[in-house]
Amino acid sequence: MIKETKLTQRKKSGKGMPLALLTIILMCTLGAGLFMLFRDTTSPTLVISPDSDNLGKGSTVTVKVEDPGSGLKSLDIVAIQGNKRIPLTTKAYPGGIMLAEEVLNLDTGVIKEGEFTIEATATDASLYPFGAAGVASASKSYTLDLTPPRIFVQSHTNNLNQGGCALMVFALSEKVENTGIQVGDRFFPAYLQPGGDGKFQYYCLFAQPWDTPPSKFKPFIVASDQAGNSAKRSFNYHTNARQFRHDKIRLSDNFMERTIPEFHGLVPNEGTLLDQYLYINNALRKQNRAMLVELGRKTSPTMLWTGVFKRLPNAANRATFADARDYMYNGKKVDFQTHLGLDLASLQHAPVPAGNNGTIVYADFLGIYGNVVVIDHGLGLQSLYAHLSSIAVANGDSVTRGQIIGNTGTTGLAGGDHLHYGITVAGIPTQPFEWWDKSWIQNNILSKIE
Repeated sequence: MIKETKLTQRKKSGKGMPLALLTIILMCTLGAGLFMLFRDTTSPTLVISPDSDNLGKGSTVTVKVEDPGSGLKSLDIVAIQGNKRIPLTTKAYPGGIMLAEEVLNLDTGVIKEGEFTIEATATDASLYPFGAAGVASASKSYTLDLTPPRIFVQSHTNNLNQGGCALMVFALSEKVENTGIQVGDRFFPAYLQPGGDGKFQYYCLFAQPWDTPPSKFKPFIVASDQAGNSAKRSFNYHTNARQFRHDKIRLSDNFMERTIPEFHGLVPNEGTLLDQYLYINNALRKQNRAMLVELGRKTSPTMLWTGVFKRLPNAANRATFADARDYMYNGKKVDFQTHLGLDLASLQHAPVPAGNNGTIVYADFLGIYGNVVVIDHGLGLQSLYAHLSSIAVANGDSVTRGQIIGNTGTTGLAGGDHLHYGITVAGIPTQPFEWWDKSWIQNNILSKIE
């Protein structure tokens, strides 16, 4: 009897084991459910690009959606234009991918020119709370512009000399992002003028570069608006070919020994004297000319100069513009360069006057040119004064025609005391003689403005 009671007690106590196990299972199930419910409580993130507000032909809009939690479920994109909602795309993502990107082509004609809004709505696969936290929306407004700017030529007579320049006046149907005259791989920016009675009128100084004969000179007015629409137009012009001189520069060890130390830190300290000189005459020359193009963009959008440019007084012409130079060493040709300015020789350390009114955009050492002053006269027109022994102005100074800006010298690659005088348009060297000619200025510049 006693044995049966103990056995019965053991059986009764054994019935408690399934209940505990059931409790554990229920707790695990509840935990898993809560985990599934709370594992993703944030909605997807949406990014609409581009950031630019103006879109043109060939433009696309990209909608990027991401949900690293439960994954994406769907994406709806519509365009809103006026009172219309235009469905663009609806995507379902079985399997809950984490990242999706949809690219919308605007060239389909569904969206018309004008203002419109892209609206995107994304849902993810989350359960909390019952999916409400898994919905996100984003929108961005744009303007669709499919019409390129129209170009109206106003300067109908354009005469140029090879190496010289001219002024083009033209108008556009709208204010644009970028416009000017393209000549081969060289670009001459145009500048919007104030006033204009509601017209978008531009002035553009451009050149027929010294190395571009009439047969290869093909200038075009180009313009591109904020939406990326572009236009291109030719215009009437007449060019005159010019023959430039050929010269020889004889290098000596004495000259190189005297000159090269001035370029300390700018030239690799290796090789012969000739190797170092050729590095200066080639690699450093290219860097310096690139700097002049960069300075050409630092210009006033309006004219700062007036009248004929002033020449260095009592100076004799030495080297002229676009002289082709063979560099000779020990009777052999070792290099070739083009001299892109005028060399004017006067008294030693002669005072140098500013050619015309303007603003100093550079007053420092500049490689092959030595000590240099560059004056901006507006519209990309700048004058350069090189090889100076001293500089009397600083960046940002305003100067007037005839004001002394420095003194002649022998800095840089100068063989003797003189002034290297240059005129650049958008950083491209041009013939300085033109700016000393009152008739040329009247006929080619002022008459178009007046």
